Amino acid sequence: MAAFSRHHRSRQQCRTGSARADANGFQVNRATPHMRSIAQRLINYERPANASTEATDTAIFQVTERLRPHLAMLMGNAGFRALLARALALAGAEVASLRAIQVNADGTLEGLKTLQARLTPAAFREVRVVLLAQLLGLLVAFIGPVLTLRLLGEIWPQLEADNVDFGNGDKK
Repeated sequence: MAAFSRHHRSRQQCRTGSARADANGFQVNRATPHMRSIAQRLINYERPANASTEATDTAIFQVTERLRPHLAMLMGNAGFRALLARALALAGAEVASLRAIQVNADGTLEGLKTLQARLTPAAFREVRVVLLAQLLGLLVAFIGPVLTLRLLGEIWPQLEADNVDFGNGDKK
């Protein structure tokens, strides 16, 4: 039975292309390069021109904060917390340092300052991109690409102008 289970997991990983096994042998869905690209784009929208590294880290926090009221209106505060917690769990399976982060009752993330102090600026930006990419991937899975783009377009109108497509990659 164990051999069948390992074989089945191996075949499943080959089909998904964006999955790998964690230390326990469970399949981990990785944030796709496309979702990472969109996440990075949103972060860039929030970063002022000629920004320092610290301003870039602030921009990363701004994306999640700007999404929160819109998503809470769509799915309620508990729904937003659940979505963010699931994105954090997926991202934590991909980037172990994110496992130290917790979602507070109000939907904010606790432990980011401590994590930021432990990581290099580049590594910290990478974990945030992974978390945001997982959140975007869940949104697309739950509400679909059209509604996701519409929701994000309300917050960042330039996203629609950039011809972002959640279904088939960027149109550019």
